[in-house]
Amino acid sequence: MPIPAPNLYAPFNIVRLSHVELRVTDLAWARAFYVDTLGLQVTHQDAETIYLRALEERGHHCVILRHADTPSVGHLGFKVWDEAELDKAAHWFAARDLPVAWAERPFMGRVLQTRDPWGVPLEFYTQMDRLPSIHQKYNLYHGVKPLRIDHFNLFSSDVDGAVAFYGDMGFRVTEYTSDAETGRTWAAWMQRKGGVHDVAFTNGTGPRLHHLAFWVPTPLNIIDLLDLMSTTGYVTNIERGPGRHGISNAFFLYIRDQNGHRTEIYCSDYQTIDPDQEPIKWDLKDPQRQTLWGAPAPRSWFEEGSTFEGADVVESDLKAQPIIAP
Repeated sequence: MPIPAPNLYAPFNIVRLSHVELRVTDLAWARAFYVDTLGLQVTHQDAETIYLRALEERGHHCVILRHADTPSVGHLGFKVWDEAELDKAAHWFAARDLPVAWAERPFMGRVLQTRDPWGVPLEFYTQMDRLPSIHQKYNLYHGVKPLRIDHFNLFSSDVDGAVAFYGDMGFRVTEYTSDAETGRTWAAWMQRKGGVHDVAFTNGTGPRLHHLAFWVPTPLNIIDLLDLMSTTGYVTNIERGPGRHGISNAFFLYIRDQNGHRTEIYCSDYQTIDPDQEPIKWDLKDPQRQTLWGAPAPRSWFEEGSTFEGADVVESDLKAQPIIAP
């Protein structure tokens, strides 16, 4: 299917992605991984949760680690422009017979809870507690020096449907992969904040979270993290990379925690602010779309992901496959 024209006058104004709740079975292990190794900063911790932010962020948190018996993803969060836009969002989802509820969340103002048509739990808000800037407190920089949360990537059983739905909300496609045999979209990258993506959709059994991503200062930070992980007991948590994507031009590394939640460490993409910027099309069989250089992705990268709390998983009927490493 052709990529629909962008909706430049969205029904409500989403500023950017904001945060994710990961449900983990061992908070102590998760803290050692996300804080002591990756370098995220703890902003609050209690018996059941750890709140984290990256070094450039002023909001209270971008990741919530919540203890659970079974690992999953609790929700994906997005910030809207102001309170009026939050009310517009509630009306927009209600008009599409999607659930609308108002939640109480620590460190946040009003929070709209809803789901997309495939059951992905979404949260929208305007106000989150602001914390003092720490981006020049270089004594706090360790691990991979994560500066900010950058994007979510989801497995989707209906990428064309997801592109249409999120496009109606005002997300704009920057790059996409088309399957030449069927004419269908195999993957798409969509943005609100002026980068390559806030959210992306990849064909597969879904909905599942493929990964969340953090922006880091330079590729050398990624190399430093690899040295650290390989000598502190985390070498088996390295899944793919380093390398450079064709799509997005990003220098990347993929790592996974003990519950399988995948994180991409990411830098070097480009701006997409102009409203008339045309999306870049890639053919599914182009070997440089996923890896401009570096080892091909392993099979786990195409098949394994984190389930969303309360969402039923459906197998995609699009069976086309890109190149997979042996």
